[in-house]
Amino acid sequence: MASLFQRYCQHLVRYEDMGISLDVSRMNFGDDFLTSMQAKTDKALKDMKALEGGAIANPDEKRMVGHYWLRNPELAPAELRDGIRKDIQDSKEFAERVHDGRVKAERGGKFTRILVIGIGGSALGPQLVADALVDPWTAPVRTHFFDNTDPNGMQRVLSEVGDDLASTLTIVISKSGGTAETRNGMLEAKAAYEKRGLDFGKHAVAVTGVDSKLEGTARKEGWLHIFPMTDWVGGRTSVMSTVGLVPAALQRVDIDRFLAGAAAMDELTRSLPPAQNLSMMLALMWYHAGGGKGAKDMVILPYKDRLVLLSKYLQQLVMESLGKTLDLDGNVVHQGIAVYGNKGSTDQHAYVQQLRDGVNNFFATLVEVRDAQDGDHPVQVESGVTSADYLQGFLRGTRRALFENGRENMTLSIPKLDAFNLGAVIAAFERAVGFYASLVNINAYHQPGVEAGKKAAGEFLKVLASVKAGLNSTSRTAGEIGTALSIDPEDALHSLMHLAANDSAVKRFAGSSPAEDRFSL
Repeated sequence: MASLFQRYCQHLVRYEDMGISLDVSRMNFGDDFLTSMQAKTDKALKDMKALEGGAIANPDEKRMVGHYWLRNPELAPAELRDGIRKDIQDSKEFAERVHDGRVKAERGGKFTRILVIGIGGSALGPQLVADALVDPWTAPVRTHFFDNTDPNGMQRVLSEVGDDLASTLTIVISKSGGTAETRNGMLEAKAAYEKRGLDFGKHAVAVTGVDSKLEGTARKEGWLHIFPMTDWVGGRTSVMSTVGLVPAALQRVDIDRFLAGAAAMDELTRSLPPAQNLSMMLALMWYHAGGGKGAKDMVILPYKDRLVLLSKYLQQLVMESLGKTLDLDGNVVHQGIAVYGNKGSTDQHAYVQQLRDGVNNFFATLVEVRDAQDGDHPVQVESGVTSADYLQGFLRGTRRALFENGRENMTLSIPKLDAFNLGAVIAAFERAVGFYASLVNINAYHQPGVEAGKKAAGEFLKVLASVKAGLNSTSRTAGEIGTALSIDPEDALHSLMHLAANDSAVKRFAGSSPAEDRFSL
C-alpha cells in the first residue's frame, strides 16, 4: 500500500488555490509514459495556443474556434472583444428586468417560469447548469425544457406548466433557426400559447445567429429580445455563451463566477507542463487507457445527485468532438471514446457489478464533491456517521474495488458544487478534448456524422410525403407502393407503418409477414 501512496503523491495534480485535484494513481501507465508522449504533448500545447490565438482550428468549415474567449475576452481578436462583453452584460441586464418586472408577461405580472427550447448543446448545457446549481423552490423562475421533437414529451412539459403558461417566458435557441427539432418545439409551444389566447411573441426570446431564419421570425413577430450566437462557438461548447448565460442569469446563477471558474482552469492548463496540467493529464489518461484508439469506454461516476447530468453533457462533448472517421491528414482512423455514466452511489446497485467483474473495456472517472453536506446540522444515520460519510465511503470503496480487480480509474475532486467550480470542471473537460484531438490528429470541432443524420432524416421525410400522397382506397403492399413510386420497399414500409400509427385515415391489414401487410386510405 505504501507504493500506491507514493504513486498517489507523485502523480496527483493539485491546484491548491482552487481546491481542485486529479488523482491518476490508479491508472496503470508506466514510469516512462509521460516522457514517451512529450513530442505529442508539446504539439498539443502549441495547437491550443494557436487555437486561442484565432487560428483556423476547424479547417473543414474554415472557422476559428473561440469558446475559450467567452470567459476571457482579452484572448479574442480585438474586433470580437466588445461583443463578448456585451453579451454577458446584456444577459445579466435582461434577467434583472425580468426579475424586477420591467419585462412583464402579456397579461401583466412577472414571469414565473421559463421554457428553454433547444437540441444537443443548446439544451444540454443549460440543463446541466440548472440541475447542478439551481434550487427550483427558491429560484425566481421554474425552468422547463423542450429538448427533442417527441410530441408526447412536449405535451408532458406543457401539462406540468399548466395555467402558468401565461407567465412563462420561452427561450428558443438555434444558431440557424432551421434545426428541425428546435423549430418543431417552437411551433408546438406557439400553438399552446395561441390555444390559451396568448401572443407567443410577447412571451418569447431568441438566441440565434445574425440574419438567421429565427432572427427573422423574432423580428417579424415582435419577440421580447434577440440575443446573438456566433459561428465560432459550437453547440457542445456553447454553455458559456448566450446559449447558457441567458437561462442561467434568469435563474439567478452567478454567471460571473461561472465564467471565472472556467477562466481560472484555462489559465492553469494553458501552459503548465503535462505532469501538472489537469486537462492534459485527463487527455493523456484517455490516450493511455484506449491506446490512442478509443479502445476503452469512459465511465463518468459523479458522487453528487446534482451532477447526474454531467455524464450526459460529457457524452456529447467527448463523442461528438472525437468520434471521427478521418484524421487531419485524410487517413481513415475511426477515432472516438464512448462515454456513459449515472451517479454514485446509485451505480453500486446497478452497473458497477459489471465494471468490477465483467468485461474490462472501460476506465472510470469518479467525481468527488468534498463538501457533501447541504445543511449545518447533518443527521447522524449511525452513531457519529452521516449520509455524507457513507457517500465518501462508497466513493473510496468503488475506487479501491475497481483497482483491485485491474480496472483503471481516476478521481476528479472539487471542494464544493457552486458556479465557480462547475465552470472549472466544464473548462477542464473542454480543454482535455482539445488536447486529446491534437494527440490523435483529428478535427474536434466539426460534426459530419450529425450533418449526415440530418440529411438522411430529410430524405425520409420526402419519402414519407410521397408515400402519403400515393395512398388510395386500394389496399397495396409496401413493395407495390414502392415500385409505383420508385422507392425502396423498406423505406415505403416504415413510412406506411408510421402513417398507420399516427393518421386515422390510413388503414393497415396485417399479413403473414411485413412484405404481405397491406395499406390503404
